[in-house]
Amino acid sequence: ALRRLANVGVRVPETYGVLDGVLLMELITGDDGLEAPRLGEIAMDREQALEDHAIMLGYIVAMLCEGLIHGDLSPFNVLVDPYGPVIIDLPQAIDASANNNARAFLIRDVTTINEYYAEFAPELRGLRYGEEIWALYENGDLHPEVTLTGAFEDPDGPADIDAVLAEIQATLAEEEARRERAAADEAENSEPPPPWLEG
Repeated sequence: ALRRLANVGVRVPETYGVLDGVLLMELITGDDGLEAPRLGEIAMDREQALEDHAIMLGYIVAMLCEGLIHGDLSPFNVLVDPYGPVIIDLPQAIDASANNNARAFLIRDVTTINEYYAEFAPELRGLRYGEEIWALYENGDLHPEVTLTGAFEDPDGPADIDAVLAEIQATLAEEEARRERAAADEAENSEPPPPWLEG
């Protein structure tokens, strides 16, 4: 997952290989050379929050375009080095096309990240980027350069069950009428039995 995401421009730790079952990877550091702080450990001004939020949404979109969802994305699974956010902790990454709960995991990831940045940029609060991203993905319209608005409208009202049942009944009635016509045509076009069978 780390290699796949690095190949599509998502900032993740660089991997160096596996030794005796242990994955060796880059240590993400801050200006002081020590381990970079987690996103949840830092404060930022509004402009920085909006900038980093846009970067994170871009990473989430790139991940989904690659068919992956983090599944546990939070301010504690993102490090911040001098160049911006770095996503970590991907052992539970989800295959978006094979997991029945993929939509829920994606929306949870996006909502968690959105709520964190909204602490510093309140205009982000309540925006529905997760639902918007998933709808674009489901419709085949998601790509890494997509412009997101955070606006998402739920489908209007509950499903009209009566209309669905009426449609099903009309289809069944049409099928039955076709069968009856076919049987009548077959009977009409069939040759009379030979005289020796009539007696």
